[in-house]
Amino acid sequence: MGYTSTPYDDVGHTLLYDCSQLILPVINEMFGEHYDGTEKIVFQPNELYVQQQNGRQRKRITDSSFCVIKGAVTKKYHYEIQSTEDNTMLLRMFEYDAQIALSEGKIVDNVLEVSFPHSALLYLRHSENVPDTMLVRIKTPGTMAEYDIPVLKVQKYGIDEIFDKKLYYLIPFYIFTHEGRFKVYEKDESQLQMLLAEYRHICDKLNEMMENGEMDAYTKQSILDMGKKVVRNLARDSDSVRKGVERIMGGKILDYPAKKILNKGKAEGRVEGRAEGRAEGRAEGWDSASLVMIKNLMAAMNLDIDAAMVALKIPDDKRSQYRVALMNK
Repeated sequence: MGYTSTPYDDVGHTLLYDCSQLILPVINEMFGEHYDGTEKIVFQPNELYVQQQNGRQRKRITDSSFCVIKGAVTKKYHYEIQSTEDNTMLLRMFEYDAQIALSEGKIVDNVLEVSFPHSALLYLRHSENVPDTMLVRIKTPGTMAEYDIPVLKVQKYGIDEIFDKKLYYLIPFYIFTHEGRFKVYEKDESQLQMLLAEYRHICDKLNEMMENGEMDAYTKQSILDMGKKVVRNLARDSDSVRKGVERIMGGKILDYPAKKILNKGKAEGRVEGRAEGRAEGRAEGWDSASLVMIKNLMAAMNLDIDAAMVALKIPDDKRSQYRVALMNK
């Protein structure tokens, strides 16, 4: 990804879809939930059509709309990423929330029932004027309803707090914490080295987590790839900052970053799996194409069997069969 009109939305959206479990600690932080990572995340359509007063519809693209399923409980969530303060954001949040609610509205016995999502804002930059919570108040004939929209301010989180709270989803945006000092870093080598030391610490922590089995290699590489894309856009006019951080996080974007490696493995797996035939796999409880995908990802990213299966989202009940099949190959 080069320079785009919505680089930070794109990074947040990509990381959400590719490494969806990373969002759960962020939801815990914003809404006081206690998700532990075993929950199921189901994504909702991110294109909404808002009815205008002239009768026409206007398409809106949300950053994220999804459900978290924990046992018998399902909760809807919606959040937007903001890089600048915007007086119209609260209005747009209500538009999004109302359309999300209407999309699953039910009419029973002449009663329309709609359920609004739990909504939040992630501010990458903020001033003192941005509150910790915003409020939507809906006045109807004879009554009134209101709901809070919590605001997560990325610049308030130090890197140690991010790791302590497992807010790894925020790591690509961490460079915003230093944005106000870019000019200092460009002029003062000692200050620049302090910034780069902090990014070495980030990479060391991610590597340590991968080695300890707390994070798979695909997720780690995705965080680094997304981090480089944020830095490339935010520090485009600060060469020393941009080049220094990119070098520490992996230098140039790899020919096959995490997602490309994954997609390449899938494509080759489908082709090779068809060539090998699926009869043997069906008999043993595994699929030849998936087996090849696992082997390709293990080789390309130096993963063990379990890490490759996690990255490919192989169902838990199938992993032992694939493990046996790979050991026998």
